[in-house]
Amino acid sequence: MSYCEAKDNKEVILSVKDIKVNFKLRGQVLNAIRGISLDLYKGESLAIVGESGSGKSVFTKTFMGLLESNGYIDGGSIIYKGKDLSKFKFEKDWHGIRGKEIAMVSQDPMTSLNPLKIVGKQVQEGIELHRNLKGAEAKKLAIKLLEDVGISDPEKRYYQYPHEFSGGMRQRVVIAIAIGCNPEILICDEPTTALDVTMQAQILDLLKNIQKEYNLTIIYITHDLGVVAKVADRVGVMYAGDIVEIGLSEEIFYNAKHPYTWALLSSLPQLGIKGEELYSINGTPVNLFKEIKGDAFAPRNPRALKIDFELAPPYFEVSTTHKAKTWLLDPRAPKVEYPKALKKLFDEWEG
Repeated sequence: MSYCEAKDNKEVILSVKDIKVNFKLRGQVLNAIRGISLDLYKGESLAIVGESGSGKSVFTKTFMGLLESNGYIDGGSIIYKGKDLSKFKFEKDWHGIRGKEIAMVSQDPMTSLNPLKIVGKQVQEGIELHRNLKGAEAKKLAIKLLEDVGISDPEKRYYQYPHEFSGGMRQRVVIAIAIGCNPEILICDEPTTALDVTMQAQILDLLKNIQKEYNLTIIYITHDLGVVAKVADRVGVMYAGDIVEIGLSEEIFYNAKHPYTWALLSSLPQLGIKGEELYSINGTPVNLFKEIKGDAFAPRNPRALKIDFELAPPYFEVSTTHKAKTWLLDPRAPKVEYPKALKKLFDEWEG
């Protein structure tokens, strides 16, 4: 059952409450994740979008215990099947979660695959580790997985090495490895970045089909809003280590409320106006080594209010499925016009 079908009877599969992640760098502390709370619903596709450095990958790495050695969780909880993953300290704690319950598809399959080992054995490893199958049975399932992800002649391909595969086929192998342990949650970290446009569409279609067949809940991490439009039920917009707006895909694309979301949408080439320069966001992301006062996006926001520089906004509810952290939603805030590039898009929603 998809998220859209189950939205009136949602089952929370993973619940994040006020999670904070820090990194120690050269004697300083970087506040990478600043108190995110989020519920992930069974069967949905959730896209997390934002500029590079906004914390998207760091946030989801906490679900699998994959933070770098200088990173640590500094507060909050991550509840999955009654367990608080934020309290796990040792590799043995993650053995029953990583790969088996929560798996990841990375953006560069060449760094994920061992160039010295045939691809079939690499698919088979996870099966033997987590599904209690060995030898011929594990090999049979590995070949079926290669077939399921669209690799032709899987019996032959089983014995080939990664360099004998194209970029798109290598990504399919990585997906086969990820679903081989039959996980509940699949995290796709920029799964189409290294691929051409045609192959991107094929991989996204594959992921949608795999989601249905294997009953997966998928988290997409991306900065490509075109990808989001094709696959996401819900979208979380991330800036400076926090989710500043979250809602159904159509709410984010046609009724966005946070100025940062407006800026991301305005940067879409297809919304550009002929003869005018394509929109770009002013300034640079905030310094996460320093304490952030007010709204982190305020220094880059041409529509910022005085209070944005003084006090961090809470979530304001737009609908039961849509909320945003912006003082512009406060009843006392002045009326602010949407950016020029978005006016037509938003008018279509209201119409």
